[in-house]
Amino acid sequence: MRCDRLWRNARLMTMVPGESPLGEVEDGLIAARDGVILYAGPATDSPVFDPEEIIDCHGRWIGPGLIDCHTHLVHGGDRADEFQRRLAGATYEEIARAGGGIVSTMRATREASREALTESALPRLDALIAEGVTTVEIKSGYGLSTADEIKMLQAARDLGEQRPVQIVTTFLGAHAVPPEFKGRADEYVALICDEMLPAAAQAGLADAVDGFCENIAFSTDQIRRIFETAKRLGLPVKLHAEQLTNQHGAALAAEFGALSADHLEHLDEEGAAAMAKAGTAAVLLPGAFYFTRETTVPPIEMLRRHGVPMALATDCNPGSSPLTSPQLAMNMAATLFRLTVPECLAGFTREAARALGHDKAGTLEAGKFCDLAVWDIERPAELVYRMGFNPLHARYWRFS
Repeated sequence: MRCDRLWRNARLMTMVPGESPLGEVEDGLIAARDGVILYAGPATDSPVFDPEEIIDCHGRWIGPGLIDCHTHLVHGGDRADEFQRRLAGATYEEIARAGGGIVSTMRATREASREALTESALPRLDALIAEGVTTVEIKSGYGLSTADEIKMLQAARDLGEQRPVQIVTTFLGAHAVPPEFKGRADEYVALICDEMLPAAAQAGLADAVDGFCENIAFSTDQIRRIFETAKRLGLPVKLHAEQLTNQHGAALAAEFGALSADHLEHLDEEGAAAMAKAGTAAVLLPGAFYFTRETTVPPIEMLRRHGVPMALATDCNPGSSPLTSPQLAMNMAATLFRLTVPECLAGFTREAARALGHDKAGTLEAGKFCDLAVWDIERPAELVYRMGFNPLHARYWRFS
């Protein structure tokens, strides 16, 4: 059988559920053609391939390319000054209510051109790519006007033209109420539903729709209106939910069959059960938990008990998680949230793909995209154990 490339003498983490937690294969082989995996498994069971190129991995581990399923990678400016204020005792909510937080980044983002936003995001994207990331979700949400939200989504798509990576874009107009709508949140929601979201959908710039359901952001009734609009436009939804308080956003997300509910520090039993029934993934964001010095840990045991899939992401953003290292995020998830090594690795591969509704990535098996990360490690646990050390040997994105 003809193939373009064949990787041999490899140990595989296929991440396919089965007898072993990571789908480990000791003497593994991967064959691919036209950017798609033809075979991934034991060399002894492999069909006979006629490859154009053979890559000897010398016993290295190969896993799926990592997937960062929740980022705010495109934005103007930074918020290092707010970091200093938090160190002095100010809370996230206090800074937001004083005109900082998301609105501060909004001002810098509105002032930046599409090209400037793309250029400033490239180093952050490059840092993710350098750690084996092959798919990145990027949200809007710092423009908070039709033109500026569109500009952000365009900049995100531009990143995918400039680097060998899949970019998934999410419309997050309901991230904060802009100053010009202060005290008139319902009117701003009407603008989202009547103008902003339809414009993003018509331009083909939104792969999904998100919102921030919180007492400093949008209520469940307001999010419902946005989700109903997204449904009419044929767009899947996801939600920032239960980060600071329990607003019952996770249950609302599940009601709409959301791809994911994210953060979830204050999730209750009802929300977890609803997510499990709907197949809504939990996206856990230890970088934001760490950076904002939160103390309420997401209810991991509850999520396990209900069988809710758990994904992980960097939540790379300027205010609450300026993190561009999925490997450090895995370490944080293990140390702060007590996730296991298999849960952490699945969180940035198989379950992250699930959280994006992306059924062509996240595992090594026939028919999936040939997005690979080759690791110079002795055992998979090293990817979660180490801090500030990158053992990536090679990264392949559809052969690039």
